Amino acid sequence: MPGNTIKLHRVLRTTPEKLYLAFTEPGAFAKWIPPNGFYCTVHSMDAKVGGSHRASFTNLTTGHGHSFGGTYLELSHERIRYTDKFDDPNLPGEMIVTVSMKKVSVGVELNITQENVPEVIPPEACYLGWQKSLANLAALVEPDIPN
Repeated sequence: MPGNTIKLHRVLRTTPEKLYLAFTEPGAFAKWIPPNGFYCTVHSMDAKVGGSHRASFTNLTTGHGHSFGGTYLELSHERIRYTDKFDDPNLPGEMIVTVSMKKVSVGVELNITQENVPEVIPPEACYLGWQKSLANLAALVEPDIPN
């Protein structure tokens, strides 16, 4: 049974190159992707088409977490596509995440589509988590810090 589709849109004061690094550099990814209250451990990240990624989120309060991973389908400074699948059998199915980045006059227009989110995850909870993650992403990529 197909899952939910989540669509997100932001304009960030940054460059496509910095956004690309935020999605493909393990340390940067771990810094912004977990929603508030969680931390991320990147177990592996081979950012190339056909390469794989594995990570986990851990709830700082309870210590409980979940792990996930997938394969990179497309990688460019305009578009990143990858699969994601939870290790938990109660969160079935394979998600497809598409990240589109378009340079605009004030920075980068970012569109993210997450397809086939497991039905047991309420869409509003998914949106809430992504909102927190995208605020963390902006805090990471928007500052222009010289050497």
